[in-house]
Formats: sequence, structure tokens, C-alpha cells
Amino acid sequence: MISPSAIIHPSAAVDEPCTIGPGTRIWHFTHVREQAVIGPGCIISQGCYVGRGVHIGSHCKVQNGVSVYEDVTLEDEVFCGPGATFTNVMNPRATVERKHEFQPTLVRRGATIGANATIVCGLTIGRWALVAAGAVVNRRVPDFALVAGVPARRIGWVTINGDTIPTLKVGDDYTCPADGSVYKLEAEGRLRLVTPEPPLKEAPA
Repeated sequence: MISPSAIIHPSAAVDEPCTIGPGTRIWHFTHVREQAVIGPGCIISQGCYVGRGVHIGSHCKVQNGVSVYEDVTLEDEVFCGPGATFTNVMNPRATVERKHEFQPTLVRRGATIGANATIVCGLTIGRWALVAAGAVVNRRVPDFALVAGVPARRIGWVTINGDTIPTLKVGDDYTCPADGSVYKLEAEGRLRLVTPEPPLKEAPA
């Protein structure tokens, strides 16, 4: 279940059974719990925690000090900045057991969560969205949205490349100069990718 090409630092604790894909690197003092699934080509940095049964997709980067708790799912190519925080219950108390109340959190493909941002449980972070450092997210984040603040609010749109999109009116198109991807702003504040999504990277050998 653990690929021979995965790199696990001797100080890391990996509870088996779990799945760790080829080329994934798990660094100092990180703890991976049993039944976790980590895809190929990931970097799990120092002092992280990956909860029991957590699914992390391919080519994700989880930076120092991030805890990916039970019922949090990271799809492919997700970036979590240092100290980013997930929660799993709405009203925790030290003396009240609420594991039966965990609420699932989904971070969709390509999303970025900035350093020290907090993601309240039970939400979805949309595809290729970007959560600014220090933001507190307490509502769903649309695809390609740039959100910032406490609580987080959408302040713009970003491309797959991570560049900010200029102000658009409904019906306007925008072509990213970096990669040629094309976007269209639709009614109800949704940005749609017109061109195909880029293919996933190949898994390391």
C-alpha cells in the first residue's frame, strides 16, 4: 500500500494500513493515520497531520503545520499554505464528544489555501479557487474565485495559472496570456472555463 518510490522521513509516523502513492514525500515529524490515502507526487511537509481515512489526491502540496482532519478531502493539485487550518465540528467543547457530528469539507482540484487561512467545516472550496492568507472561510467558495478577509468575501477571479482576471461584465470573455485558457463570466456570479482543463500530470514511476 506504500509505494517503494515514496520518501518517508525517519521521524515521520505512518500508521498502517494506508496508501501512499509513488513519488510522494512525507517529511519531518508528520503523522499519517491509518486508512489515509495520499496520491502520487504529493509533498507533505514538516509537522503535518493527515487524519484517519483522509483522501488526498495527486500532486498536492501540504505545507508545514497543516492538519488535514478526518472528513476533509483534497482533490488533485491542491495547495495548502503553512498553518492553514481545517475544522470538523461547528461548536467544539473539550468535555463534549462530537465525533458523530463531523461535517465533510471538500477542496476541489487546483485550489489554493493561503498561509494561516481557516476553513470552517461543511464547505466546498471550488476548482482553482484561491483563498488568501489569513482568510476565514465560512461559506462555499465558487470555482476560480479569489476570496480574502474575515469572514472571507470574493474580491475577484483567478485563472488556472493563478493570475488575477481583470474586472468582467456578465457575458465577457477573458483569455489568460500565460496559458491561453479562456473564461466567461455568466449570470449569478459564476466564472466558466471555456477551454478544456489541463490534463493531470503523470504519476511518478
